[in-house]
Parts: sequence; structure tokens; C-alpha cells
Amino acid sequence: MTSLTLFTPSGVVAKAENLKRAAKRLTQLGFEVGIDADALSKHQRFAGDDATRLAALHRIADAAPSVAMATRGGYGLTRLLDQLDWGRIAKSIEQGTRWVGYSDLTALQNGLIARHKGLSMWAGPLACDDFGRSEADGGVDEITRDCFLEAMSGALEAVGFREPSGGFDGLEARGRLWGGNLTVLCSLLGTPHWPKVKGGILFLEDINEHPYRVERMLLQLQQAGVIDNQAAVLLGDFSGAAKSPLDRGYGIKDAVAALRARTRTPVLTGLPFGHIRTKICLPVGGTVELYVQGREAILGWQSDPRLAHAAHHQHDEDCGDDCGHDHH
Repeated sequence: MTSLTLFTPSGVVAKAENLKRAAKRLTQLGFEVGIDADALSKHQRFAGDDATRLAALHRIADAAPSVAMATRGGYGLTRLLDQLDWGRIAKSIEQGTRWVGYSDLTALQNGLIARHKGLSMWAGPLACDDFGRSEADGGVDEITRDCFLEAMSGALEAVGFREPSGGFDGLEARGRLWGGNLTVLCSLLGTPHWPKVKGGILFLEDINEHPYRVERMLLQLQQAGVIDNQAAVLLGDFSGAAKSPLDRGYGIKDAVAALRARTRTPVLTGLPFGHIRTKICLPVGGTVELYVQGREAILGWQSDPRLAHAAHHQHDEDCGDDCGHDHH
């Protein structure tokens, strides 16, 4: 049985029942689930003070479970980056631990990329948000669940999505996959935790950020030379912000157009990832290949050889149908 530990590295868990529900569902999916001793700790808006959360990360790294899944995001990992023993985190990955999460986990994932070539984590679901949601609120999304199970078994080798603009037919790109939450990523720029990736494939998402704020952060990355040095940029979901009467028709499409006008790097949209119910899993830090045919995009990679016993993923198109399309 695959061991899975739930931990809280950032914001406080507001409702313990969501964590318990997630643990029960993950157990029903075949995992041997453990909940870290401080997963429900509380200190101001954080899941325990900095020392508590730092100790939890080191404790999990030393235990090296098969899967280490964050309960939620929020904010808090930035406080820990300078004190984190990255060697212990890296050793756990070398021993087979798959760290999973998104949102504030962007800081941990990209801090690792900044220090260790060849190691990766998984951008994927969070326990409370994706597996702890009550049935009244919609329960567990089947595509999110199935992609997570395939990723953790080593069977997931590609995800597919529809690029709505249709302007990238024939595009092929290969590089290191990195990125995540746009706000968190921008906060790392200029620090020792910034990944200096050239020729990579950068993916980005955010929540509750007005399109003009999204545009400002995208242009910050472009003006810093980051966007121009990538093989491609993949944009996920950017929803949740209230419209302003000052917008006068301005929206996220205009923000994307402003970025495209300033770079030769292909900027694709439609990646089914972010603060949305239906999300894929992505190997952050791994080498991926991007292929576009018409409006259909495929992002593929080689599975972890340590999981070679798992069933081989049938075909790229299967994941495009089952794991890759954004249905919201």
C-alpha cells in the first residue's frame, strides 16, 4: 500500500472535518494515509508558528512517505525558505517521495528547482480543497482524482488541453517545466529561491487577482527577461476577481494580448490548472515536451523509472480526453 502523509505548510486549516473527510476518501482510494501531528496547528493565520511548520517539513522529508500532500495553500512557505534544509527535501525525493500541491506550494517547488537539477515535485491537488469538499459543495472532481491517481502510480505521462486561440498549430517545444502561482512566483524574483531557467516551459495561474494585476505581474516577468528566455508559456486559470466599472471591456484576454505583443515566446492559454475544481497534475522541475496540432495541445514527459512497475499510460490522447480538458 502506498503511504501518503497530509501536512499543512502554510495557512491554517479552517475546518478539521474537511481534512478528516479528505483522509477518509484518500484511504478509500487505496492510500495508507497519515496526518502530520501539526496539520491542524494554529498560530494567527498560519498552521502553527514558523518553527512548527519548518519542523513538519523536515519531519516529513526524513520519513520519506510515498506521497506528501499539502492540506491547503494560503501563505506561509515564503517565511520558511531561508531556513529550510533543502538537502533533506532533495533526499526524500531521491528516495521516492512525491510532494504534491499548488498555490503557496509554488515557493517550495521553485525553491527546489533553484537548487537541484533533475529533481521534481508535483503541481496537483490539495487535500482539503480537492478531496475534503463536502458532497453538498460538489464532492471530488473525477478528472482531478483520476489524474492524481495516475500521476502517483507513475502511469501519467501526458496531459492534453485545448488552446482556444488556435494560433500555435505545429508548435513543438522541449524544456524544464516550472512556475505555478503567478503572485508567489513573482515574490521569488531577485531572491536566492528564484529558478534561473532558460529555454523552459513556464506555467502560470492565479486567483482573485484583477486582470490588470495579472498583466502587471506578467509584464514584470517579461521586462526582467524571464518570459523572453522561455521556450513557451502556458497560462491556466485566472478567475475570481470582481469586475470594475473602470474596466470598460478590459479583461484577462487583453492582459494576455499585452504580453503577446511584447514577446516572441509562444504564450498559450487553456491549461486546465489553477484554483479550479478540474485540474491536472504536472511534474514541476521535470523535462517536458509540448506539441500543438490545431487547437489541441499535448504536454508529455517520461514517468519516474522508480515507478516502472505501474501500468504504462495507454496513449497521449487518452489523457487528453480523461485528464486534460478544462470543463468549467
